[in-house]
Amino acid sequence: MRKIVIVGGVAGGATAAARLRRLSEEDHIVLFERGEYISFANCGLPYYIGGVIEERSKLLVQTAEVMSKRFCLDIRPLNEVTAIHRDRKTVSVRNVKTGEEYEETYDILILSPGAKPIVPPIPGIEEAEALFTLRTVPDTDRIKAYIDEQKPRRAVVIGGGFIGLEMAENLIHRGIHVTLIERANQVMAPIDYEMAAIVHDHMREHGVELLLEDGVRALEERGRRVVLTSGRVIETDMIILAIGVEPESWLAKEAGLELGVRGAIKVNEHLQTSDPSIYAIGDAVEVRHYIHGFETFVPLAWPANRQGRLVADHIHGFDVKYSGTLGTSIAKVFELAVAATGLNEKMLRALGVPYDVVHIHPLSHAGYYPNAEVMTFKLVFDRETGRIYGAQAVGKEGVDKRIDVIATAIKGGLTVRDLPDLELAYAPPFSSAKDPVNMAGYVASNIMDGLVETVQWHEIDRIVDDGGVLIDVRTEQETSRGMIRGSIPIPLDELRDRLHELPKEKPIYVTCQVGLRGYIAARILRQHGFRAINVDGGYRLYAVVKQ
Repeated sequence: MRKIVIVGGVAGGATAAARLRRLSEEDHIVLFERGEYISFANCGLPYYIGGVIEERSKLLVQTAEVMSKRFCLDIRPLNEVTAIHRDRKTVSVRNVKTGEEYEETYDILILSPGAKPIVPPIPGIEEAEALFTLRTVPDTDRIKAYIDEQKPRRAVVIGGGFIGLEMAENLIHRGIHVTLIERANQVMAPIDYEMAAIVHDHMREHGVELLLEDGVRALEERGRRVVLTSGRVIETDMIILAIGVEPESWLAKEAGLELGVRGAIKVNEHLQTSDPSIYAIGDAVEVRHYIHGFETFVPLAWPANRQGRLVADHIHGFDVKYSGTLGTSIAKVFELAVAATGLNEKMLRALGVPYDVVHIHPLSHAGYYPNAEVMTFKLVFDRETGRIYGAQAVGKEGVDKRIDVIATAIKGGLTVRDLPDLELAYAPPFSSAKDPVNMAGYVASNIMDGLVETVQWHEIDRIVDDGGVLIDVRTEQETSRGMIRGSIPIPLDELRDRLHELPKEKPIYVTCQVGLRGYIAARILRQHGFRAINVDGGYRLYAVVKQ
C-alpha cells in the first residue's frame, strides 16, 4: 500500500483523487484543501453574482463528505500544507480552524495548488474598502453580499480578460453602471485586435464604459476614486480587480523544486517535477504549447482536469504523457460567444513564424431558416504546408462547435486542405450544407493554390494613400451606407462591362461586404489579365475596426 498525498482540490486535485481510487482500492489517498470547498464550479462564480445561477448550492460540484464516502478518501478541508520536506518525505500541515500544526508522510505527492489573482502594488490599494478579487466561493460570497446589502450604483472593473468581462456583464445585469479599464488596446488576449473590436462594440451597446490603453495610477478615498494613467478620475462604489492570475507555486519554490515561466512549477511530459516523487498539475504548472512547443502558462479548466487523470494513470504504470496545451477557450459576453484555439497573430509574430489568415462571415445555420446569426470566423495557417495554427470566432450562435472542430482538427494533424472534406452534421436549423469550417477551408485552399491574393484590413488604407486602385463591387445601395476611403464603386454585375476603366499596369484591389463577391471579382480580373487582390473579410471587417 502506498500513501499518496494531494495538495489542493478543485479540478486537478479532485480529479486525480477520484481516478487514483478507481485504479486501486489499496492506496491510502489524502487530499488537503486549505479552503472549505474541495470541488466547486469556479467558472460559474460570476453568474451566481449576477443572478443567472440562482442557487449557491449549484456551485458546489462535490462535497468532502460525499466524495470521502464514495471514493474512500481521507479528505481534510480547512487544512493548509505549509511546507514540503523532501528529505524525509513529509509535509507540514496547519489546521486553519484550530491552528494545530502537524506533519504527514507521503510516498507520492501531487501538487495542485492552483493560481491566485494578481494584486499589483497600486498606491492606495491597501486602504480600498470595496475592492474585490474573484477566485473562490468565499470571494463570491463577499461580492454578492456587498451588492445585496450596499446597493452600489457604480463599479470599476480593472482588467479585460475572462473574469473581467464576465463580471462586467453580470454587474450590468444587477443594474450597476460599469466602467472597464484595460491597459492594452483590446480585451480578450486570446483573440486578435480586429476580432476584439466586435466585442468592444457589443460591450458598449450594452452599457459598459470601456476605457482601453489606460491604466490605474492610484486609488484614493479608500477606493472610491480611481485615478488613471491618463489623468482621468473615476468615482466608484466598488472595484473588481481582474488583471490576471499567477501560479501559487511558493510551496514548490521553498521546497527547492525547479520553476519555469512566470514562476510556474516546471514539470516533464509525465507531469513530474524536478523531484520524481512529486507531481504537479493545474493552474500552477508550466506547460508546453501544443503547436510550437514553447513553455507557457495556461490556467484553464480542461488542462487541469486532463492532467489530474494523467498523473493518476502514470502513478499506476500507464505509459501516458501530457502532449501540451492548445489553449482552447470561450467566453460569453452578453449576447456574444467569443472563442479561440491555438495561436493567434500576436503570438506568431512574437515567435517570428510566417503565417496567413482568412476571415469569413458565415451564418450560424441556413439563411432561409429563421434566426440565423452572422459570425466572424478567422483561420490562421501556414500557406506552404496548410498547417492550422489557430482559429477565432465571434458571434451569437454556433461559435463553440466551429472552434471545437478546429481544435480537434489541430490535434488530429489535419491541414486547411482537409477542412472541406469534413462531413459535418447538417440540417437547416443547425448549419449549412457547406459548414463555416468547410468554407474557411475552401478560402484558405484558394490562397494556397494561388487562385487569389489577399490583403488585410490594416493594410488597405496605406495602399490607397500610396496611389493603389481599390474597387468596391457591392451594390449602390450598400456603398451608400459606407465605403473604404478612396475606393471606386463598380458593382460586381457591371464589372465585365467596365474593365476598360481599370489600369492593367497596376494591381487592382477589390472589396465587397464580406469577401465572397470580392473573390469572384478577383477571379474575373485575373482571367482578363489584371493582377487582382481581394481585401480579406471585406468591408464588414474593415468597418468594425475603423469606426
